[in-house]
Amino acid sequence: MANLVTAGLDGSHESVAAARWAAHEANLRGVPLALVHVEEWLEGPPLAVATTEVRREWAQGLLREASEEIKGLYPNLEITSRRLSGIPATALARAAASSDMLVLGSRGLGGIAGFVLGSISAGTIAATDQPIVLVRAPLDEATPAEGRGTDGPIVTGVDIGRPCDALLSFAFDEAARRGCALRVIHAWSPPPVVGSGYSYGLDLGVQEEIGRGIATAVDEMIRPWCEKYPSVTVAPEVFIGQSAIQLVDASKGAALVVVGRRIRRSAYGTHIGGIAHAVLHHAAAPVAVIAHE
Repeated sequence: MANLVTAGLDGSHESVAAARWAAHEANLRGVPLALVHVEEWLEGPPLAVATTEVRREWAQGLLREASEEIKGLYPNLEITSRRLSGIPATALARAAASSDMLVLGSRGLGGIAGFVLGSISAGTIAATDQPIVLVRAPLDEATPAEGRGTDGPIVTGVDIGRPCDALLSFAFDEAARRGCALRVIHAWSPPPVVGSGYSYGLDLGVQEEIGRGIATAVDEMIRPWCEKYPSVTVAPEVFIGQSAIQLVDASKGAALVVVGRRIRRSAYGTHIGGIAHAVLHHAAAPVAVIAHE
């Protein structure tokens, strides 16, 4: 383990919220916090830009102010800061590679829940296999200084047809650190039934039997993790419907939503995945994206 939490700062309210959330996380883990700012260098920019010296002074001031604020919240937390150069997504991915997690701010969808997954966040997620957490700015001044989503349960979704060890490991570990409950969600859709017509209706008894079988499979999947983390209160939940909808609904009041992204090595780029994409755009809590095979 790298024993380091890294947060990206760009001067936006969202990135400040991300830095506060990252500080809270680093304090929970008992590890240092690294604040980074990426200066993108453009050859022949289309518009006039500030001089190198002005940009450097602004970035140094940004990092200094954030460090001082966080030090006031967590006096014993070790904080480092540095400026990076290059394409933001690439530079942030390099920073993430030497960290336990990278925390980024993400602009919200107006006054409603959800995130706008910008090109930098999407590019960074695609370029690293480390956990990345996206955090929105507080919607009101009453929100705790360490950012949104610090209370409530951890929420994650599992697919009983695929390995979910990386996802469950992260979710259980977070719940144990925070001393909160863990909701493990699986959603399924009844198979189509061919009769006089083509429908998705099943006999109620058959549907209940399938549901019991799926619930048993979920229990078997999480049993080793429950034994490893006996202090964590776990609530496995099986629903009929779409996983993304259930996870978004569960995000209300959650400390963190944990979703997976399958690692796909392709010349055409990395696909985040439909469920992760939907949760990122509509969740009301911070979202952790965990890469897994």
